[in-house]
Amino acid sequence: MDFDFTEEQKLLRTGVRELLRKECPREMVRLWDSQGMWPAPLYDVLARHGYLGVGVDPRYGGSGGDIVSQAIVCEELAYAAQSCAIPWLNTVCFGGQSIMSVGTEEQKSFFLPPLCRGEMRFAISITEPGGGTDVLSHLDTRAWRENGHWVIQGRKIFTTGADIAHYLLVLARTTPRSLVSKPAEGVTLFLVSTQSVGLSLREVDVITFRCIKTFEVAYDRVAVDDFHVLGHPDEGWSAILHTLNNERILLAALNVGIAQAALDDAIAYAKQREAFGRPIAAFQRIAHYLAEAYIAVDTARLATYRAAWMQAKGLPCGVEATLAKLVAAEAAWRAADSGMQVMGGYGFATDSDMQRYWRDARLARIGPVTNEMALNIVAKALGLPRAW
Repeated sequence: MDFDFTEEQKLLRTGVRELLRKECPREMVRLWDSQGMWPAPLYDVLARHGYLGVGVDPRYGGSGGDIVSQAIVCEELAYAAQSCAIPWLNTVCFGGQSIMSVGTEEQKSFFLPPLCRGEMRFAISITEPGGGTDVLSHLDTRAWRENGHWVIQGRKIFTTGADIAHYLLVLARTTPRSLVSKPAEGVTLFLVSTQSVGLSLREVDVITFRCIKTFEVAYDRVAVDDFHVLGHPDEGWSAILHTLNNERILLAALNVGIAQAALDDAIAYAKQREAFGRPIAAFQRIAHYLAEAYIAVDTARLATYRAAWMQAKGLPCGVEATLAKLVAAEAAWRAADSGMQVMGGYGFATDSDMQRYWRDARLARIGPVTNEMALNIVAKALGLPRAW
């Protein structure tokens, strides 16, 4: 296995890094965070440079590449501006990846070119208010045929970026649970326009990723035609599994980016901050904080790109993608929490980036799949009795 990037991937990383250094200086990222502004201008710049089309076939206006290329872009985005990493991930993963994987030729031709141009954004809407990680057993949102189209009724929670999305990826039960043998059967995946009659948003105020808002979405007899069914009716769970693996890999890359940013800031602070006549980096406990964080970040990066490599090769990688998400979430938390400890009171100051890394990293341990559920998935893969 070759862990080195290809020359094309190295150029991709350098290009993204240089663009972000130019387009989103730290003071701009802090402004976006303090004012809760999603950085639309930066998103447009990413589109113009082809970074929204990574992973999309050039036939549809994309830049080509695979999940490894997507992970590279996501890591660099998260390192510089977490505020833009989430909208980018939403669209590239839940829009581009889902449609490229299971969409028809007509759907690819309709959705992908404007997606790559930055004119069409996506978000995912699958979590039920009473379900959380247990999506299928608490899938109360229903859809049925009526007068030649589908009608969706229900509610979803924690739909991040719904207000700036043009389409939501929605999972609904289309065959009653009593008529199927497994919870994964009888569910359908839809692409629902956020302009649909009967669709409404209620903001859920959260303390992390302030630049992109989170919502509860109500679907009150929302009508959807057959063109907006992704995959086959009643087979939505199998259609979305590839996307969920893709999501976990990209979230792992995102958390590696946050972790690296926190580690770099903590190291720089420890080298210049003096106490008792010498830089605090000279104190063994401070050095150990930083060394332990480095080990966690490096391990997370290896796990992330191994999972990405496996998916790019078409190998089964559900466990590896879940493992990467878990390891990267813990690495981001360790790096940010250690950074807060190293910086002391200065880490809590709003003109410090460490408190933002800390907020964002904490979310990674509980969403979109909790680290405890990730451990359950790994345990099941080991042949241990199912615990949920």
